[in-house]
Amino acid sequence: MSVTAEGVVSEPRGGASWLWKRQLASYPDTGPRVLYLAITVLATITLYYELYVGGSVSTLLLVNLHMSFTFFVTTLAFGNLIGAFGSLFAGISDRLGRANMVVFGLLFTGVFVAFILPAATSKWVFTIESFVVGVVEGICLVATPALIRDFSPQVGRATAMGFWTSGPVLGSLIVAVVGSATIPTIVNDPRFWTHEYRICGIAGLVVFVVALIGLRELSPQLRDQLMVTMHDRALIELRAKGFDIEAALHQPFRQLLKPDVVVSAIAVSIMLLIYYTAVGFGVIYFTTVFGFSLKDANGLGNWNWGFNVLAVILIGVISDRFRVRKPFMVIGGVAAAVMTVIYLMQAGHHPSYYTLAIMLAVLSFGLGVAYTPWMASFTETVEAHNPALTATGLAIWGWIIRVVVFVAFLIIPHVITAVTPLVNYGATVGAYEAKYGAQLAFAQTHGPIIALAQKDAVQLANAQKFAPELAVIQANPALFARLATYTNPATIPPALQAQAIAAAGGGATGIAVLTTISANQPAIIGVIAVKSQLQQIAPFVTQLTALGKVPPAVFPFMTAHGLAVANAAKAQYSQWKNWYWVCFGGIVLFLFSIPLLRGRWKPSDARKDEAEHEAMVDAELAALKA
Repeated sequence: MSVTAEGVVSEPRGGASWLWKRQLASYPDTGPRVLYLAITVLATITLYYELYVGGSVSTLLLVNLHMSFTFFVTTLAFGNLIGAFGSLFAGISDRLGRANMVVFGLLFTGVFVAFILPAATSKWVFTIESFVVGVVEGICLVATPALIRDFSPQVGRATAMGFWTSGPVLGSLIVAVVGSATIPTIVNDPRFWTHEYRICGIAGLVVFVVALIGLRELSPQLRDQLMVTMHDRALIELRAKGFDIEAALHQPFRQLLKPDVVVSAIAVSIMLLIYYTAVGFGVIYFTTVFGFSLKDANGLGNWNWGFNVLAVILIGVISDRFRVRKPFMVIGGVAAAVMTVIYLMQAGHHPSYYTLAIMLAVLSFGLGVAYTPWMASFTETVEAHNPALTATGLAIWGWIIRVVVFVAFLIIPHVITAVTPLVNYGATVGAYEAKYGAQLAFAQTHGPIIALAQKDAVQLANAQKFAPELAVIQANPALFARLATYTNPATIPPALQAQAIAAAGGGATGIAVLTTISANQPAIIGVIAVKSQLQQIAPFVTQLTALGKVPPAVFPFMTAHGLAVANAAKAQYSQWKNWYWVCFGGIVLFLFSIPLLRGRWKPSDARKDEAEHEAMVDAELAALKA
């Protein structure tokens, strides 16, 4: 684009220049404008899908890449911190434009998610590559709401922001839907996580092609002005002819580092902790606390994000209809706070799948009712300071929200310490307990018996091997005592020999028993020598036999991790409750911050402001045309 004193002139686009020259010289009609908004929302959904896809296979990631829960959360924290500076950098789109950042960001993230991240075989490679993706997404996810604002007058801002806000939620919903549809109930291969990443990355590349062909943006002279209604269109195009871009963009951060911008951004970021907890740890929470499968945990996400999408779009339309934002923020915030308390109290109990689904639906709906009007009101608050600095204001918000998440994710492993043993060892411990529970319980309560059995293992085996012979000896102690006095069997008197054969069963059977006794005399004497110990063991022979069939690896594993898993299973309920109380406090803080934002409480006052603005526009148009 080039700017002259006479107006904004579009440079001719030839060859491949259309791939990067995307600025519009005039404000688009409704049809093209809706198309650009739709592509922007689609890009937002895709970027959040790519950002959140790891949540659907988080338990597999931890196992396959040998991550502890603490490592996993810490990397998420630093990923958000790095992304925060990407968001801050995105404020430069007030000067350079937004569309190309989004288009080529989609290309970069699509390639990484589809091909580079799935190739990672160690936690550090995966983490560093995720950080790179996080920077790019941090930039793009500030540029997209800036585009939404550019193409939506204030009177339709909540509706447009509702669709943009559906981006992160639909991204989460797609993660859950794809996960529940493609992840089997029982996953035997921890590398299955790469399957979800490849699906996601290929979808991202498809959306990149759509954005490459179809996405456009307003010229700086148009986007840097305040547009309340479509009635302002002619006025802003006339103003654009003499618009001083450099003056409007002078010291951008100094213009916007104000309490209404900064405090509001902090408050909404803390309110959204419960959302980011669900994104990052919802699957872990459902599988460890309530015992759901990975597939069902993602299924609960369908309810969570589905109702949130419904709320953010519906409330955007309603908010624009009534021309107010703040009352809806209060209604949604109060509903979300109440449902958070109800939800957190379920930890330690056994609610059904659908009971939890309904709770999640109501909670998410309340958050959506609060958040969409906030986004509209926040952009209007930034515009009240300087409409040319929308991306800068969103960059401040993007930086703050990621820093808040960074700090929160650093705290979570210290509040919730139970996850690592449950995720890394809980499944194996549970499988061993299910298969060998009786044997393990016996081993825990009969240590002395097991020790005695191990000490006399040879004699115990011989007692079972020579049980018929020992029974004969025990039934005829005097007879076999006399026989023992003859060191040479050949010298035993025939009458005594015949008596012994008869006592042993007579005939060939008796001769066979006596032959066995004679051939194994030392072993049989060894059994008789520990008779009292074997009598203590005798009532537990069945249990000891079963114990002997347990694979040797089970006992050291259970010794190393069984107690830790048991303690974690008990502690996790209170730990998760503590964290969700923090999330509840964040919603309360958000409610107290609402008065800082611009906007009316009563629809009648808002409509009066709109009428006054319309009159001002008509007067200024008349003056400019005179």
